[in-house]
Amino acid sequence: MMARRKAGLSERHKKILKFLEKFQDDNGFPPSIREIGENTNISSTSVVNYYLNQLEEMKYIERESNVSRGIRLMRNLEGSLHKATQAISDMFTVPVVGRIVAGEPVPVPSSDFSYYDQETGIDIARSLLPPKEKTEDLFALEVQGDSMIDAMVNDGDIVVMRPITTAENGEMVAVWLSDRDETTLKYFFNENGKVRLQPANPLMKPIIIDDPAHVQVQGKVVLVIRRMESA
Repeated sequence: MMARRKAGLSERHKKILKFLEKFQDDNGFPPSIREIGENTNISSTSVVNYYLNQLEEMKYIERESNVSRGIRLMRNLEGSLHKATQAISDMFTVPVVGRIVAGEPVPVPSSDFSYYDQETGIDIARSLLPPKEKTEDLFALEVQGDSMIDAMVNDGDIVVMRPITTAENGEMVAVWLSDRDETTLKYFFNENGKVRLQPANPLMKPIIIDDPAHVQVQGKVVLVIRRMESA
């Protein structure tokens, strides 16, 4: 016989809600599934999803299945409407300007970052981004490859980028390898005078670039929009 969930909020429900509210208020955007687990002492992402599904049934949150941080807090622990819901309707369009390889880099034309027409774009809720993010500077790229799957970035997903020319260690960035005429999406690390481009896939090895001058950082990932699976 299947166990039935008790009515009301359990301590785990309350802990997750408290973290969701604090993270949203501190950062201006929702946490990821992994961040929720790490901060509420839940080791399994499946268990986190189990409790989030229950919170959605109880109308405390809303979820967008095709967005990596697509959790909207609708009510706080006291049951009051959360202020973040007021920004849900604030939508803007980000242009999709090209395709980026999230695997072993492959040769691409130099126009790769602009082969889409100017009218191609995706609509995004402003509340999913950090409050100080300048929306007019953002652009999006379609992901090709599976080297970043452990970072919840899969083949066919869309990554929303902020243009940057320098990166901090550990940031997920799109880079142009000028000596190879190739692009790739990886975690960036500057180590001992070399650049390590680290995949988030245990089956793949990092790319080591001996001369950092050959690595041109194009943008930093600020949001991942997942591809909807066909039925």
